[in-house]
Amino acid sequence: MTGATDQTRTRTAVVTGATGGMGRAIAKRLAQAGFDVAVAHSAAGTSKAENLIGELRDTGRRALAVAADVSDEPAVNDLFEAVESGLGQPDVVVHTAAINRAAPLVDLDLADFDEIQRVNVRGTFVVDQQAARRLRAGGAIVNVASTTIRLAPPALSAYTASKAAVAALTRILAKELRDRDITVNAVAPGPTRTGAFLAATGEDERRQLADLSPLGRLGTPEDIAEVVCFLAGPSGRWINGQVLHANGGVI
Repeated sequence: MTGATDQTRTRTAVVTGATGGMGRAIAKRLAQAGFDVAVAHSAAGTSKAENLIGELRDTGRRALAVAADVSDEPAVNDLFEAVESGLGQPDVVVHTAAINRAAPLVDLDLADFDEIQRVNVRGTFVVDQQAARRLRAGGAIVNVASTTIRLAPPALSAYTASKAAVAALTRILAKELRDRDITVNAVAPGPTRTGAFLAATGEDERRQLADLSPLGRLGTPEDIAEVVCFLAGPSGRWINGQVLHANGGVI
């Protein structure tokens, strides 16, 4: 029956960018929800990935770590092969891996622009393509976009353009997976207290960004993880092809 899944078996999730603040919180929240979790990380994140794997296994869940460049098709294919071999066919893919370079459009080096598009746009395309080929029925793909696609902040033209592309890919793939019983959505976080965000902003800027929200605070990685877990689980099955702005009311 469409929309029905076998609730007796353990489900498997793949989280890219899982050693970042947001990806880490998502991986931990999915493990708490009963998922076995594959942690996809950059080569530079091996130590952090190993630590995260230990934490996930402490919850009683199976977990594995795989280094992969998300923009490299053979590497992502190998990632999914490792997941299927180690944990079984995936049910959920959460794609958080992304990079940013802040500079006014007139000053941004084209090499930086190209790298942002390679990781953020091509990476989403490659990961989503493999996910669409391999996910079980009843599965979910959750991409991470950004509230910058609404706010259009200065100095983030390349990053915002890449996240607008993520939103477009999400909506299109949801339609292309008709009759597959796989949902495809994106979460668009607002300013969120990740390590990368804190390193890139000063205290005054963080206060200004917190004031954009009627709730008067910055988001936390755990705020975003809750939204992702909802979309990955049975309660979120009727949400499809959407970009959810999880930003505390920033408009």
